[in-house]
Amino acid sequence: MMLIPRSITTEKISYPLWEDKGIEVSIKRLDQIHELASGNKFFKLKYNLEKAISEGHDTILTFGGAYSNHIYASAAAAKSANLHSIGIIRGEETLPLNPTIASALEHGMHIHYVSREEYRKKTESDFLVSLKEKFGNFYMIPEGGNNEEAIKGTTEILSQDDSEFTHITTSIGTGGTFSGLANKINKDQILMGFSSLKGDFIHDEIKFLLEKYKITPEGKTQVVDQYHFGGYGKVNSDLIDFVRWFYKEFEIAIEPIYTGKMIYGLFEMIKDDQIESGSKILILHTGGLQGLAGFNHRYGLSLPL
Repeated sequence: MMLIPRSITTEKISYPLWEDKGIEVSIKRLDQIHELASGNKFFKLKYNLEKAISEGHDTILTFGGAYSNHIYASAAAAKSANLHSIGIIRGEETLPLNPTIASALEHGMHIHYVSREEYRKKTESDFLVSLKEKFGNFYMIPEGGNNEEAIKGTTEILSQDDSEFTHITTSIGTGGTFSGLANKINKDQILMGFSSLKGDFIHDEIKFLLEKYKITPEGKTQVVDQYHFGGYGKVNSDLIDFVRWFYKEFEIAIEPIYTGKMIYGLFEMIKDDQIESGSKILILHTGGLQGLAGFNHRYGLSLPL
């Protein structure tokens, strides 16, 4: 059995901040598409699992940190497809296990910890050969799921119904989702990606991916790099308060690592008149809510799930 999608909704959200400026905002609930492999992960894994099976593999292997949404989703997706899974995890085992790793184990994933130094070699041929020697034959999915199959999948996030929007906004981690979306936007749309990582290197990374997969967007693309809150996984009290406020205001849970930073940044840009009046904005909720359990566990917080 392959991944079976649930129906997703697009909800218009109302708030005086943008209504006074003549801007409409809606949110596409990709977090609803699958109970476990939700959000953009569903689209990244969909064709990878199909390819693994078509090539005769019975095992997938992938990479991630101890709180990785990708590890969590890959374990659940592999189980649903009757595949074995192996997760190469950056760092040492920490007990008690956090909710992400515990769930991956419950879904049958074999967890293999490597040092941070070893992990940096994850794309090197010698390291990959050593994994083959240790685990045998497997279908490899790169960290974050970024490859040709992932780009193919994330291109399907936008439908014809989304063509009415002038702006599409998404968070950026490894850049695969942004690249797939860039391949789908129409000539009248602007794709805005909000980087969750610190540094202007993300501009070169996106350029590399678009060139690698021969993507020439019909519309405009914009990478926003100033709302990272210190870097990947970094947050502050302003962001935490915003995540809580957003849930209280709209009854939609978001996480602070990706979607929370993106929506915070978008609201700031609307407030500062960086989005013109008459715009119709579609926010993509790219899931990752499983990470809230681990985040709350790690920092002693109680962000709404």
